[in-house]
Amino acid sequence: MTPPPATDAPPVLLDVEDAVATITLNRPHAMNGLDVATKELLRDTVHHVAADPEVRCVVLTGSGRAFCVGQDLKEHLAGLKGDAAVPLSSTVEQHYNPIVQALATMPKPVVAAVNGVAAGAGASLAFAADFRVLADSAGYNTSFAGVALSCDTGSSWTLPRLVGRAKAMELLYFPRTIGADEALELGLATQVVPAEELPRAVGELAARLAAGPTVAYGAIRQTVAYSAAHPLEQSLAFEADRMALTGATEDHLAAVDAFVAKAEPAFRGR
Repeated sequence: MTPPPATDAPPVLLDVEDAVATITLNRPHAMNGLDVATKELLRDTVHHVAADPEVRCVVLTGSGRAFCVGQDLKEHLAGLKGDAAVPLSSTVEQHYNPIVQALATMPKPVVAAVNGVAAGAGASLAFAADFRVLADSAGYNTSFAGVALSCDTGSSWTLPRLVGRAKAMELLYFPRTIGADEALELGLATQVVPAEELPRAVGELAARLAAGPTVAYGAIRQTVAYSAAHPLEQSLAFEADRMALTGATEDHLAAVDAFVAKAEPAFRGR
């Protein structure tokens, strides 16, 4: 069993190496439940890496046996009983929305390394990533309706786009554990690997993404999201705008030069 962290251990860890920023939720004793301190630090950390031009790929994962079980319900209960330090009415606007907005829209790839159970807002955080690599022992549970709550952290937007509206409604209305194999079948996992191979698999994917054309990846994220909410004519115009942006990058010129020279391009992310 993983021992509780030292009292001064931050609830969110950040490691940046070779242009990959790894954000680790670090409350293993609470299955990485999201209390106020964790939500605030996660929000600030995600915004920091989103704005850092030296970061070309972001990995989100958890410590211990869970990815993230969502809202810390012990703290939440204290708020329900009148603890003014727990911002029940504003936590979605102050914490969950800014976190998932940054994860889903930052102009660089995001990978969720789902090392264990991902429930409630924890599942929603994984849904916001471009890639979800799951340990074979991991699983999802939307959880919200099980505690008589609506869904949050973007799951009303991301989940139907991943599995379709009908399946999303089923999973949200009737929360249950979705194992890794079923997650792969539904499109909620990009890859499922043995738990001991998760760091290697995620590391290889993140390294590949960090070595790629970062501006182009960001533009692709933006165009796919834009097209989901706009008609064809507007989506074509947005595509043209993003094509103009990427066509003026150093990476595009390097790629064309390399193609003509029959060589592999070396992307610099700009």
